[in-house]
Parts: sequence; structure tokens; C-alpha cells
Amino acid sequence: MRAAVLHEIGQDKLEVLDDVEAVGFGPGRVRIRVRATGLCHSDLSAMAGVLPQPAPFVPGHEGAGEILEVGEGVGGLTAGDRVVVCWLPACGVCPACKRGQTELCLAGFMNAGTPNFRRPGGDLFGFAGTGTFAEEVVVDAGCAVPIPDDVPFDIAALIGCGVTTGLGAALNTADVEAGSSVAVIGCGGVGISAVQGARLRGAAEIVAVDPVASRRESALRFGATRAVSPDELADAKQQVTGGEGFDYVFEVVGKAATARTAYDTTRRGGTLVVVGAGAMDDVLQLNMFELFFDEKRILPSLYGGGDVLRSYERTIALWRAGLVDLDGLITHRVPLADINEALDQMRTGTSLRTCVEI
Repeated sequence: MRAAVLHEIGQDKLEVLDDVEAVGFGPGRVRIRVRATGLCHSDLSAMAGVLPQPAPFVPGHEGAGEILEVGEGVGGLTAGDRVVVCWLPACGVCPACKRGQTELCLAGFMNAGTPNFRRPGGDLFGFAGTGTFAEEVVVDAGCAVPIPDDVPFDIAALIGCGVTTGLGAALNTADVEAGSSVAVIGCGGVGISAVQGARLRGAAEIVAVDPVASRRESALRFGATRAVSPDELADAKQQVTGGEGFDYVFEVVGKAATARTAYDTTRRGGTLVVVGAGAMDDVLQLNMFELFFDEKRILPSLYGGGDVLRSYERTIALWRAGLVDLDGLITHRVPLADINEALDQMRTGTSLRTCVEI
């Protein structure tokens, strides 16, 4: 089968090969024919070494498809079922799951160190234990979440990561209050989803911040009340909040520098939500006095900060009702053979989400 492979961390191009085999099928596992996958910035981060990931590996973790085969002991799934790939499944029995914080379950991460592809040259890993830049993938049954027949594969793929992360940051983690002021720093697919979440909650002012003009224009279509470049953020803070700062600021870049800007842009007593996935050696510096005196809440948000399965269901319901626009997030479509074109689209910011059709 075909798959896009990164041979070494730090390379910026993937090689599409046709001699890759999905391995690991057995009890408790399912084999999925991938039909559509989104390109998330986390894939680029893993390729660059910002996020830890063994190589060689097949990137991709935001996918959807249909089940080809079900292993022994798997209940509730059958061949032919349409599913979204969940890269962070909940085991249901660990302390985090028992507390109701299923997004903190580490069971899915345990799969990241086990090869789930093979080719004549040796084993390959799948990013985040999945690897959806491939025609087929074998995953734990918990990673295959059934979707209704009316949800297209491309829409389901977005729900598998970016949309769930961005919407959840606003709806679950921040719990944005109606009438509040919001700034979203970084307006790719995840940031735009955070904008939509803030709009759903009735935020009065939503300022989208991004260096790419086309993304700023898109943010306005998705519900932002104004859109500015990073250099214009200070002026927007003054104009919208009288210089006090925003009630909520979402950092969706994953860098200490933008997190520091986000902190400074948050009002005293306000909430900074850290959504972007950054590097372990990129350190955010805050002094102890400002932490105490400003009483700003700093809330990291992993995968939307809530129960993933409930978040999927909520997103589908909102999409069906026309309250969130998922179709508009897909600005480009490419076949797997042109995966490197999709990478360039994300690096340059020309896409919100590129759908790779497999």
C-alpha cells in the first residue's frame, strides 16, 4: 500500500512509497482504510523534532475512513463501519479516566513507541500511534470512533483533531462568558475553531491575530469582529478594552514568545488559554510577583480539554444545525501523491486545512 514516510527527523519532505504494510493487527485492534486526512501543524512539529516522535515514521493523526477488519474481542465495531481516528483514546480505567479527565489518559501515547508499519527496509512508526498519511492503518479499537452516515469523511477527519481542539478550548477549557472580549493568537484551523467557539458562547468582541492576511480575512468570515496582524495587537487591545486587556486570550501557536504576548494581552483576573503544542526546551518566563499580583488564570488545553467522544458528538450536532462551519475550513484538497504541496501550504499559511484525499 501507499504511505507518506519521513525517514529522518528534520527533513522537510515526505516520500510517498508503495511498499508499506500496516502491521499489528490482532485481538483488540482494527484495520482501517483511510479515506481522508487533514494536515495538522502538529505533524510539521513532529517532523521538525519539536514534538517527540521516533523515526522513520508516517505522519498524520487527523483522519477518517472505514473499518476493513475487526480483531478478536472487539465489540461495537464491524467491517464497513465509518469511523474517525481518535489519536488520544481513553482507556476508562486509569486515574485520569476515573476522575473524568479522559483527555489526560496516557494509553494512546503508549502506542507511539510501537511500530505499526513495515516496509522492506524495516519498521516504521505512526505519528501519535496512528499515521493517517497512509491508505491503511492498524490501531487499537478505542481509536476507531463510529460516525453517522451523513458526516462526510473530510469533515470527520477535521473533527478528529483540529476542530475538537479549538472548539473545546473555548467551550470546555475557557468556558467563555457571553459578552466577554476574546483574542485568538494564531488563526489556522485550530485558531479559527476557537474563534467559532467564542462566537457560539456569545463573546462580544473577538480579535483574530495572525501575520497572514488571508487567514485574517478568513477569521472575519468565521465570526471574528476584527482581525489584526501581530504588530497591531497592542492597538487592538487599547481600542477594544481601553488598554485593560482581554477577558480571554487563546495562544494557538505553541511558542513561548507568543504565550508571553498572550499573557501580557490578558487583563488582570482574565484567562490565558494555551492551545498550541510547543517544544520542551521553549520556556515561558513569568516572574513570581506578576503571577501573584495579576491573578491571571493560565489554562493549558489538551485536545479541547474535555471528554473526546462527547466533544465529537457535540461538534457533529453543531455542524448539522449550521452553528459551526466545518466545510469552510477546508481551503485546499490534494491527493496523497501531492502531500508535500500540502506541507508547503501549511508552512506558508496559505491554507486553513488541507484535506488529503486517499
